Amino acid sequence: MKIIRNILFIVIPAMIILTGCSTIKVSDYANRKPVMIPEEFFDGHLTAHGIVKNRAGEVIRYFNADIKAYWEDSAGTLEEDFIFDDGEKQRRVWKLTRQGDNSYVGTAGDVIGEAKGEIAGNSMFLEYVLEIPYSDNTIHLSIDDRMYLVNPNTLINESEMTKFGFRVGEILLVIQKM
Repeated sequence: MKIIRNILFIVIPAMIILTGCSTIKVSDYANRKPVMIPEEFFDGHLTAHGIVKNRAGEVIRYFNADIKAYWEDSAGTLEEDFIFDDGEKQRRVWKLTRQGDNSYVGTAGDVIGEAKGEIAGNSMFLEYVLEIPYSDNTIHLSIDDRMYLVNPNTLINESEMTKFGFRVGEILLVIQKM
């Protein structure tokens, strides 16, 4: 009985602390400036420079990318050409569509289903499932993409990668409008 009481003494406060922590929402940034307008920032020639970290926080790769972005009405296209430090090249073509004042839907060849995005203030949050090569197969990772416009020409992007709810890595990058 004493063991059960000790376990409950530890578990219950831990559960209260964990459930009491709120998740940051894009709306928390509603009053931040400069205002993020994807149709303006993601238009023209951009470059991206970033790192990929494993679950322990160790940098395992870095990359540079050229991005050609353009819009027709409420539909945008981002053609991203990546070059990694080991020479690997990847291409991702995003199609973004404005759904309302603050929401977007996105698709890409290696995105499973649709990406769901919201903007507020200087921020854009995008959630999606990404199919990535792994060994001789592929795996699906959930991506929580958070972008912050820090000036009209610079955006900082942090992406948390999870599998079965567990953090497996992180991507940090800076996107610059040329």
